[in-house]
Amino acid sequence: MPATYRVGIVGLGKRGLSHAVTFKANPRFELAGLCDVDPARLTAATAKLGAIPVFTDAQAMIRGIKLDVFCFCTLPKVRLPLIRLGIESGARLIAFEKPLALTSAEGLEIKKLLDASGIKAVISHQHRYGAHYRKAQEIIASGALGRVHTVYGTATGWLMHMLSHLIDYLRWFNGNVEACWVMAQAAGRGKLADAHPSPDYIAGFIHFANGVRGIVECGAGAPDVPEVDYWWRKCRLGALGTEGFAEVLTGGGWRAVTKNGAQSGAGCMNYELDMPGYILEIADWLDDERKVHPCNFQSAYQGFEIMMALCRSVIEGGQVALPLTSGADELAQLRAKLPAKPVLLGLPQNAKEYG
Repeated sequence: MPATYRVGIVGLGKRGLSHAVTFKANPRFELAGLCDVDPARLTAATAKLGAIPVFTDAQAMIRGIKLDVFCFCTLPKVRLPLIRLGIESGARLIAFEKPLALTSAEGLEIKKLLDASGIKAVISHQHRYGAHYRKAQEIIASGALGRVHTVYGTATGWLMHMLSHLIDYLRWFNGNVEACWVMAQAAGRGKLADAHPSPDYIAGFIHFANGVRGIVECGAGAPDVPEVDYWWRKCRLGALGTEGFAEVLTGGGWRAVTKNGAQSGAGCMNYELDMPGYILEIADWLDDERKVHPCNFQSAYQGFEIMMALCRSVIEGGQVALPLTSGADELAQLRAKLPAKPVLLGLPQNAKEYG
């Protein structure tokens, strides 16, 4: 019989509850504990999930139950203390939400702690489990585009919500080749006060070691994706090659044109469809060291470095080499650097968030 892994979850908002439901639905996992500072969320969660031990303090949870997986789905301001708790818990794997950290200094500290502990970790870049994302990647990887020279991604949501996703999937489309340098520009200070603090708009270039160029735009100035109605899913990601292109729209399927003609298909971001594969591969990795999770921390950290390097390019000007060799507080530096003038919009609907 395959092993069953005990899971404790901290944070039971929308994403935490999605994780809890999916872990519970998978017979490879036992939902052993739930934690949230809001008792009402715990009551709502147990009404949905059944009689599971609940806690309002994460320290009490890790002392009260033995865990194999420590999962947290909280606002990004508490990443580092929860990583420490996850290590203290004795869990074999820590699963947590993007962004990996809010600054490169925090991200570097998290990396040092995880490297020293030997604990596995995964970051929830779960969009890649959508059938439309997988179809686009399959076409790109097949060689049907000829020599891929450009990968690109845009999103109307702001950096700490969306750029981590864009970079992760562009790296996937490019075979997870390491990046050498980036260059970027940004505008708008409004979202620096958000719970996911970010410039209102950032756009930049990524130069990968294989010569492929990445282009990203995220936030108020990002272009429309008119094929998609729901604002948060107005994300376009794809690859251009010498013999065609393939792209995926987060809320609007996939399409490709190659020397064999045009093709397209449906698909839309859906937690109920995207989360099970992400959760199942956690069990696979715990079963077998060789079955490394696609959303593993080391890969996600390379994407995080790209994101922070883009911010540093805004702050310092010019190109920024990768990997980063030291940590910094990019958010504080962006607050000091960005001028206090209104951001210009890429489409009228953006005014609701960035006006």
